Amino acid sequence: MTHKHVASGSGQFEGKFLVAMPGMASSFFAQTIIYVCAHNEEGAMGFVVNKARGMTFCDLVEQTDVFSEANLPNMPTSVAHAPVGHGGPVDEHRGFVLHSADYCGDSTIPISESVFLTSTTQVLRMIAEGEGPNRCAISLGYSGWGPGQLENEMLDNSWLTLDADSGLVFDQDHETKYDRLLRAAGIQPAHFVADCGHA
Repeated sequence: MTHKHVASGSGQFEGKFLVAMPGMASSFFAQTIIYVCAHNEEGAMGFVVNKARGMTFCDLVEQTDVFSEANLPNMPTSVAHAPVGHGGPVDEHRGFVLHSADYCGDSTIPISESVFLTSTTQVLRMIAEGEGPNRCAISLGYSGWGPGQLENEMLDNSWLTLDADSGLVFDQDHETKYDRLLRAAGIQPAHFVADCGHA
């Protein structure tokens, strides 16, 4: 009987926030907060929760085949104007919805007690029609790591890990999220500029 080897520390970042350290300043991930949805021996995946895509939910619905043009619903302004996030550089044309526990579709995956993930067009349709989850964060693309890659980035001091706050996951004020999270953790953003851990 063979035993599947699980990398040490596997799963330790699941359901956590990764906060980009100053050394990431020149990359896509500069000043990002990533909510980690999965972490195991095969790698990790999550979503940047503080980077707007420059489009609204209404734009997204109009650009996809969720509805035919004739059947576009009359969305509430708050839903239509909700910003679509830039979840990461992988699969950037695919939509993902992190949402509250009050919605559960056939392919909904629980990440924590308060955050669930669904990536079907059905959830977009439900949100547009006002029948979706009470709280949600819609993203295009995700952030992914291969086996051991995230662990190596942690050793390189690329990320700070913090307990995730579902309120911040769903918060639509992307501009101030990074500073607010650092302050809540007792870190002054202005002091968070030196490259930590390297003499």
